[in-house]
Amino acid sequence: MAIDRFGRKIHYLRISLTDRCNLRCVYCMPESMHFRPRPELMTDQEVLSLARVFADLGFDKFRLTGGEPTVREGLVDLVGGLRRIRGVDSISMTTNGLRLEKLAEPLARAGLSRVNVSLDTLDPERFHRITRWGRLDKVWAGILAAERAGLVPIKINAVVVRGFNEQDLPALAALTREHPWQVRFIEMMPFAGPSELQQGSVVPAAEMMHAIEQALGPLEPLRQEGAQGRPILDGEARLYRLSQAEGTLGFISSVTQPFCAQCTRARLTAEGHLRLCLLREKEVDLLTLLRAGASIEEIEKRILEGVWFKPWDHGLAHNVFAHNRIMSEIGG
Repeated sequence: MAIDRFGRKIHYLRISLTDRCNLRCVYCMPESMHFRPRPELMTDQEVLSLARVFADLGFDKFRLTGGEPTVREGLVDLVGGLRRIRGVDSISMTTNGLRLEKLAEPLARAGLSRVNVSLDTLDPERFHRITRWGRLDKVWAGILAAERAGLVPIKINAVVVRGFNEQDLPALAALTREHPWQVRFIEMMPFAGPSELQQGSVVPAAEMMHAIEQALGPLEPLRQEGAQGRPILDGEARLYRLSQAEGTLGFISSVTQPFCAQCTRARLTAEGHLRLCLLREKEVDLLTLLRAGASIEEIEKRILEGVWFKPWDHGLAHNVFAHNRIMSEIGG
């Protein structure tokens, strides 16, 4: 079992399958992005080998990220391989949705549990402006294909960027009136890459909620039954519902209301580095160990040492920013 020095059981691994992407979102990477040579990235067998080690240490929840994971060749077979690992309870994926119309059904058959789809606006022109290359109709078709394939519950991730899409909050929130989806609004997290844009474009979750309520009416917080009535969280998202809506709204306020104390995750970058916090630079190079012929016991020891020193928080409150990677090189 992987436990950090603060007593948190770390059991959720996000695996970045590639640093490549078929979009160039303004808050994520420059348009003229240069990617790592493929030999530096994990092969399918290396992904599976490291995943087995993590599963043996009690990791049971896995999420595939990128870059954009659907641009990786052999993705369906890789998902099938992960599903066959003992101890893996769920495999989900975060995607921009552009290739989901084709891949949703085979991924579901291979063992993928569900998807989160990035969608920052329902306006085609603004969508193209934010993503630089994207087509909204392709993403929408991918979402519907994922729903048909049973990759549910569908979660829509919207990063809210001041000056780009804050006006789209009500339209995105209104999707939950007719669809049993969770639409999640995410505060911009400033770190490497287009950092000036990021730091100057944070829209606080409280401002998002106010804009939605002004347009659509009150938001009702989802609470547990009983005297305590504590708010229901879905991972990092605080959940709310519009009146009589089929779906829910989630607010991920990493900047203004950090959820670090409840964090149970670690990340494996596409070149096999264990990263214990999205917004901290410290990493443990596992792929070099694996390629050097290290024993399973040695790799487990390195993982457990890394997890033990997982930081308590992300440091944004103290103006500590990670500069060694951009988002697409980590996996969200």
